[in-house]
Amino acid sequence: MKLPSDTAPSLFDRAALTLHRRRAHDEALFLHRAAVDEVQDRLSMVNKTFKAPAVVTPFPHVWEGLWPEARIIKDDEVLDLTSGTHDLVIHAMALHWANDPVGQLIQCHRALKPDGLLLAVCLGGDTLQELRAALGQAEIEVTGGLSPRIAPMAELRDLGALLQRAGLALPVADKATLSAEYRDLTHLMQDLRQMGETNALANRLKQPTRRVVFEKAQELYSAHFTTAKGRLAATFELVCLTGWAPDDNQPKPLRPGSARMRLADALGTDEGKLPD
Repeated sequence: MKLPSDTAPSLFDRAALTLHRRRAHDEALFLHRAAVDEVQDRLSMVNKTFKAPAVVTPFPHVWEGLWPEARIIKDDEVLDLTSGTHDLVIHAMALHWANDPVGQLIQCHRALKPDGLLLAVCLGGDTLQELRAALGQAEIEVTGGLSPRIAPMAELRDLGALLQRAGLALPVADKATLSAEYRDLTHLMQDLRQMGETNALANRLKQPTRRVVFEKAQELYSAHFTTAKGRLAATFELVCLTGWAPDDNQPKPLRPGSARMRLADALGTDEGKLPD
């Protein structure tokens, strides 16, 4: 039997996530600054001036000052947004930690004025694929089991579908892949701690992991995912989602069969019959 949303188990431990973020170091927040660049790049291609933006972010100082008039909103499960207030809402690097990502997008949609833009950036499914593979295989070989260590992250197509489920028009999902290099597994995991991106899964392993698991993971990582310089390669996938609050002035797809020109004529080619 399906549980109602208010009693459904949470995927993430929000208290642990908050604690991890409090320990984050500003110099390690390069993914958030990359998200700023992605957002600014996409906004530069939009022929519209936004006068009432809002930014949902766990790290306000990264976004403050970019738009002096913007409201900075904490990424709580219930967002401090007022219905129909903003012409732009940016959901910045927090959707991958949301227990209800569709609900987050719906709340952002409701905060938009007609023809307002939602722009969300989050981590996608290829993020830390190397670490996921090495740690998983190491734990299987050492303990014979597997525990949740890296949060599941949605694929590009699935994230794009969330925009439609949230009722947004003209949805677009694309991605940017970033690569980083680390001396060893300890260096990588230290960087993740300083980003505030370490394991906050509700059913994570609560006791310390045996050292031999990490030693085996280091061995596997080095064997399969090293750069030309002999350092460990780590992938971070930034997914960027854009959607608009529906408005009567937005372009609409043509009704099927309403075209006034054959495709072959438009392309200047001859139309041929496909072989049986």
